[in-house]
Amino acid sequence: MVSAELSLYPLTQDYSEPVVRFIQLLRSQAGIEVATNGLSTQLVGTYDDVMAALTVAMRPTIEGRATCSFVIKLLNVRVVPGKSLGVD
Repeated sequence: MVSAELSLYPLTQDYSEPVVRFIQLLRSQAGIEVATNGLSTQLVGTYDDVMAALTVAMRPTIEGRATCSFVIKLLNVRVVPGKSLGVD
């Protein structure tokens, strides 16, 4: 299992529409759990499922006209949003 935390920053006046569309695409992907907050979106699933979901959801933004920035953190453990993670 892996966890990913990502933020999308569209560098445009109408920044909310690309973010909402991106989150909707993520939520439509099978095999992953998706949680959102005001600053980021968290995904949990197998590596293959998370990476496939990111590919599908990011492609329209990357190929779109607006300049954007994605910030992504990947962890090789399952992180439940809102819970503490113990470090060995």
